[in-house]
Amino acid sequence: MTWPVNIAGQDCRFVAALGATRYDWLGELIYRMTQTQAHQETRILVQAAAAVCEDKKGQDTRILELDPIDSGLSDFFLVTSASNDRQAVAIADEIEARLKRDFGVYAHSVEGRRKGDWILLDYVDFVVHVFLAERRAFYDIERLRKSARPLTPSEFDAELKAALAEKTRAVRTKSPVKARAASAKSAAKTEEPAKRAKTVKKPARKAAAAKKPAPRSSAKKTKPSR
Repeated sequence: MTWPVNIAGQDCRFVAALGATRYDWLGELIYRMTQTQAHQETRILVQAAAAVCEDKKGQDTRILELDPIDSGLSDFFLVTSASNDRQAVAIADEIEARLKRDFGVYAHSVEGRRKGDWILLDYVDFVVHVFLAERRAFYDIERLRKSARPLTPSEFDAELKAALAEKTRAVRTKSPVKARAASAKSAAKTEEPAKRAKTVKKPARKAAAAKKPAPRSSAKKTKPSR
């Protein structure tokens, strides 16, 4: 919206544009903060799903950190192999159960459970692929996603722990600054009444009942000499 009116010599269109720029910058900052938090939560879910693959003896488990440019909605692919279809179904079922129990997260869609040769669990932010070994070799997702960064579960855990430790350090460094600012503010508040008490003028003491009369001269008047 633009206004053809000038306020204090300033074109309102310029003021509006300046306000929009500031709003865009603030919105971008908030968006980045929320995206970082969401990405961190997604990594925790992927870590939990990878732990299930390890517990259920999944083979050659890999986590692909996808390139944001060509990844679409998902940030990660979790890929693991099973020796038979029963093991594949058991891995997929346990991933669903654990994420539901521990995090209250449900898969958006599940495909391939009946055949069991390639089970896909779509959690939107990440996708789990449970393959039979020969199917995985045939489709070769790792090769199709050349821009993705492959990680083992242990490498992924180490990166997640480092990120959480960095976040904890950042919070701890901010908290002393806030504490010092709060203490300084409280000290300033306590000093203000003391200063005011010092500056208050004491009421002038009332003089004695009235001003004392000027003392009479004690010298006697001399008679004029004859």
